Amino acid sequence: MRVAEYVNYDAVGLAELVAEGEVTAAELQAAALEATQGVDPQINAVVETWPADDEPKPGSTPLAGVPFLIKDIGAAMAGRRMELGSRLAAGHVARADSFLVLRLRRAGLLTFGRTATSEMAYSITTEPVLYGATRNPWNLERSAGGSSGGAGAAVAAGVVPLAHGTDAAGSLRVPAAHNGLFGLKPTRGRVSMGPDFDELFSGLAVPGSVSRTVRDSAALLDQISGPEPGDPYFAQQPSRPYTEEVTRHPGRLRIGVLTQAWGGRRTTAPVADALSRTAGLLESLGHQVREAEVDLGADWEEYVLANAHLFTANLAATVDELAAAFGRPIDSSTLEPATLAGYHYGQRVSGAQFVAALTIRNRVSRSLARYFDAYDILLTPTVPELPTPLGAYAESAQTLDGLGWIDTVFDRSPFTMPFNMAGTPAMSVPLTADAETGLPIGMQFAAGYGLESRLFRLAGQLEQASPWSGRIPTVWAGNRTDH
Repeated sequence: MRVAEYVNYDAVGLAELVAEGEVTAAELQAAALEATQGVDPQINAVVETWPADDEPKPGSTPLAGVPFLIKDIGAAMAGRRMELGSRLAAGHVARADSFLVLRLRRAGLLTFGRTATSEMAYSITTEPVLYGATRNPWNLERSAGGSSGGAGAAVAAGVVPLAHGTDAAGSLRVPAAHNGLFGLKPTRGRVSMGPDFDELFSGLAVPGSVSRTVRDSAALLDQISGPEPGDPYFAQQPSRPYTEEVTRHPGRLRIGVLTQAWGGRRTTAPVADALSRTAGLLESLGHQVREAEVDLGADWEEYVLANAHLFTANLAATVDELAAAFGRPIDSSTLEPATLAGYHYGQRVSGAQFVAALTIRNRVSRSLARYFDAYDILLTPTVPELPTPLGAYAESAQTLDGLGWIDTVFDRSPFTMPFNMAGTPAMSVPLTADAETGLPIGMQFAAGYGLESRLFRLAGQLEQASPWSGRIPTVWAGNRTDH
């Protein structure tokens, strides 16, 4: 299959071609590798590729035979490197498959490489020292977001139709917004983190994906969701496959709109305009839309402090474990400034402070849950500004301590993190773009615990009403004329 044809299909469409015998999985992998070679020198999204070692049965699942990429953190594949975007973990090879990777194998996906992440997934831009900056396919001087920036850039540029990522504070939704993609953060407990972990970042982090179509993300979540032995808790499985929900009418939804973020960060004019247009689209579809004021359950300063305690304490434990395993020092030769500052801050977090931070997590969860009684959906911008220029975080990373860095990251992305704390599902939908620059703008929709089905129904309706598949970035695998 030629790359120019390959990029015209989403993952479900490619799997259908394999099932019908019109193309083989090996031919799709060859096209994906060619697409990688064509665009990755410009965007620097794919860290490593390898020959996929599985040969799925055609038609065995809705994704069988589709090329796929995993993020360089959060998906351990036996015999493959997982370096967490860090010099401290450089060369680390996973000994066994995580439960997630086992499910990806059973889904028949051809995992042929890994994508870039910010170091330790500790930023919302992907500019690690280990790999170099990942560039946004829409504008190579802009960030692709983070920490799943490699996944976002690779999917947006046509390397693969969907890719794995993780989300602890917006790490799927921010790259989705920056790259013009659909990205859904599942409910806490929806996808197993085992067997090595019961939770990551104290329940803030979850696995998921970014994709160019809603049905691809739904199909993947159908394949990877559900409990595994030893999981401490799990979200109740839906009554129908998520792929069926995408084509079902969502009904008339009560949608509350947050125009300005918690913490005082003002939404910029292009994003505010996009939010207004989105509200108008929702009203035209028959939904009840009104502005909402949502109490976070904690004031912004104590909310940021609690997150700093949770993030940095978890980070410190991970860094200590890696340093011991590889016999490497914990200093500027192995860690970037922001990560090193977070490590030192996390070392000083006491057990009592950590427990107090979990109490704040509970307060935020309870507070947001009340609003999902009043509203079926909460709508916000995914991020309050357009994709930032590369290097925008560099000065802050050099000068701030661990608390200051978390404060800066949350200030730049204030809308996403509360739903990680609450554990509720949220998605970024690429409904519009900035008229002046052409850069994508994502809108975030959040629902109550376990209600991904509601989000997929709405997303499917929005995709039909305001299609985005025809918008392609400047760097696009299908643009090359030699394939």
